[in-house]
Amino acid sequence: MKWVNRAVPAVGAALAALAARDLLQRDHALLRNFPVLGHARYLLERVGPELRQYIVAGNNEERPFTRDQRRWVYASAKKENNYFGFGTDNDIEYTPGYAIIKHRTFGRAVPPSSPTAGHEVWLPCAKVLGAARGRPGAFRPESVVNISAMSFGSLSGNAVAALNEGAALAGCLQNTGEGGLSPYHRRGGELIFQIGTAYFGCRDDQGRFSLDRLKEQVANAPVRAIEIKLTQGAKPSLGGLLPGPKVSAEIAATRGVREGQDCVSPSRHAEFSDTDSLLDWVELLAAETGLPVGIKSAVGDLGFWTELADLMRAGDRGVDFITVDGGEGGTGAAPMIFTDSVSLPFQQGFSRVYRIFAERELHERVVFVGGGKLGLPDNAIVAFALGCDMVNVAREAMLAIGCIQAQKCHTDTCPTGVATQNPWLARGLDPARKAVRAANYIGTLRRDLMKVAEACGVEHPGLISTDAVEILDGRTRATGLADVYGYRPGWGLPSAPDRETIIALMTGTVPQGGSATPSPDATG
Repeated sequence: MKWVNRAVPAVGAALAALAARDLLQRDHALLRNFPVLGHARYLLERVGPELRQYIVAGNNEERPFTRDQRRWVYASAKKENNYFGFGTDNDIEYTPGYAIIKHRTFGRAVPPSSPTAGHEVWLPCAKVLGAARGRPGAFRPESVVNISAMSFGSLSGNAVAALNEGAALAGCLQNTGEGGLSPYHRRGGELIFQIGTAYFGCRDDQGRFSLDRLKEQVANAPVRAIEIKLTQGAKPSLGGLLPGPKVSAEIAATRGVREGQDCVSPSRHAEFSDTDSLLDWVELLAAETGLPVGIKSAVGDLGFWTELADLMRAGDRGVDFITVDGGEGGTGAAPMIFTDSVSLPFQQGFSRVYRIFAERELHERVVFVGGGKLGLPDNAIVAFALGCDMVNVAREAMLAIGCIQAQKCHTDTCPTGVATQNPWLARGLDPARKAVRAANYIGTLRRDLMKVAEACGVEHPGLISTDAVEILDGRTRATGLADVYGYRPGWGLPSAPDRETIIALMTGTVPQGGSATPSPDATG
């Protein structure tokens, strides 16, 4: 029994030391918030593949992101080995709807052979945002991958700060979300300011839209564009409510509401009531700020999109960009029927909208942005082939800064401090360290997009055509992407001048690969 009497204090001291270390370290939010106990998660993660083979689920059975998808994001964020061994475990031949990307044996672009090639690749947008309508603030986004709209209030201040600092490191844009422009958005990253139905951050004391307040926000922060949020893929045509107890002094100041009182987002905008008045408002915002102005929406009834394109054909009014949000996108909280069944999934919704604009020869004058699980390379490549110029990442960026897919976003009990306003939980997330991981993830996604583009024989993912993708119908049939979605030849690509410009930009900055030294027989 003596050894037991000596062992118990020793174990207690070791656990106390481990707890102290966990509380003081800043690399893992879960351990800071749940010292000692949090190690169980990492132990289970380590033995997870073995357990799942016999007891739990396969690598591709978890939702909304499979284990393989999350492992790829986590490894990319940490700059660890994100390769997979032994070949695919996807049931490719028997999965209808599976996308196959067709490489070229001989193409214009020649991929470098080094495994690390392209890690720091510069991958700008193939179009200039706002150029088609001559906006004074028109610019070419430096990254085709950007951080999607996630509001301060839905995410913790530390999470927003980590994403903004990560955006600065990665050279990409961060969308503020409809919750306004908080101090956490001012960490160096450039912004797209989103205007929602409650006009948070640009409203007067009565809750009405204030143009003066908007211009003040734009002047005092690195805002590059304005996005009018119409609907969101995971909860289209719904308003929102942030309960009074969650409306802290910081959130109240950011949104322009009263501390401690319910914060309501209406389901409709007050500044316009139809497509015609929407375009009037777009032109007003663009004229007053000089910035490109676009809209974000999920896709349901196509009447709105047809009317929008028809009105834009006159040429005197128009949006500079369109962000199409798929129904499979994420949200902090929504009724299950909306997350599961309302609004079209990305590929179907986007292709229908793009087709409407292409039929009216407007597709080359609009920058198209996609959202809805496009932070995974295979989904993003299909999006580019369909005509996306940029993709937004949301939940994948959350995973990069520590989210473990606990699906507690709506309970304010996120264990890693990402989607919560609980100060104790939020303190576990160290913005400086997580910013690096966000930047690593974005950089790795860009690298993989570039590698696939080169494998397809082109210099940029925006130049991947629908000819490069087939959709499997089962074991014995496949249909080209253009035929699946009714695209005409040339649709999905930027204009000829834009293609020439982006090819020149990429070939001047991205090194080309090649072969070994040819033999004398080959050269002679």
